[in-house]
Amino acid sequence: GGSSGIGAATALELARCGARVILATRSARRGEAAASRIRRDTGNNEVRFMHLDLASLRSVRAFASTFLRQEPQLHLLINNAGVSAGGTTEDGFSLPFQVNHLGHFLLTHLLLERLRSCAPSRVVIVASSAHCAGRLHPESLGRPPSGLFSTFQDYCDSKLANVLHARELATREQGTQVTCYAVHPGFVNTSLFRHAPLWLKPLLLPLAWLLFLDASEGARVVLDCATQDGLEPLSGRYFTDCGPRLPWPAGRDDRLARALWEGSERLVGL
Repeated sequence: GGSSGIGAATALELARCGARVILATRSARRGEAAASRIRRDTGNNEVRFMHLDLASLRSVRAFASTFLRQEPQLHLLINNAGVSAGGTTEDGFSLPFQVNHLGHFLLTHLLLERLRSCAPSRVVIVASSAHCAGRLHPESLGRPPSGLFSTFQDYCDSKLANVLHARELATREQGTQVTCYAVHPGFVNTSLFRHAPLWLKPLLLPLAWLLFLDASEGARVVLDCATQDGLEPLSGRYFTDCGPRLPWPAGRDDRLARALWEGSERLVGL
């Protein structure tokens, strides 16, 4: 998710620090343009685009295979891409749940051994305070919820999954020097709002421009969790721009985190 918004702002700052950065994005045109722009603005030629469509588990597996073949080092994985639109993927899952959680879950699993071999390493998962309204039912994972506001509920469910994914990953990676952090970047004016319902846009878009953070401001907490020294004891925690915070109760449910992990493994064929 590095071609625009928070992802592009994060990639820009990492490139300024001298990192080799791989922009994993769905659109080749936008991905190549973003990589070129970051190389030009930073003078860092180690910025590359690689195709990844999280709405396709086949694409996730192809990306991981190519990455592992071409890139011997992986110290930082930032799972940032997200959608708020409704719909169904080619794999038969709801679009927000697959793009925001299942695709990242599979990607992280496929790259985990490389992260371990390059440890100390980190996984940063961009979540949201919208997890407060999430409701996950292990028996119906991946199916869109019913009701008038089903797309919004689907988005909130996926954000709760992000928080729980970080929590369970940290538990399972204890002792490996792979640490993980879930991040609420704040209310950021990004292209995520292009998926808002037509009736809501006249209200939401002016509010976003007036009151919401810009992408570079939203990237700050992501970058803090990616680069700040001494965060290892806080692996699995939920961060905002004020530092580590307790997520809403469902985001602290270890039984639900385990059930989500096991259900996600089953859905992606692990």
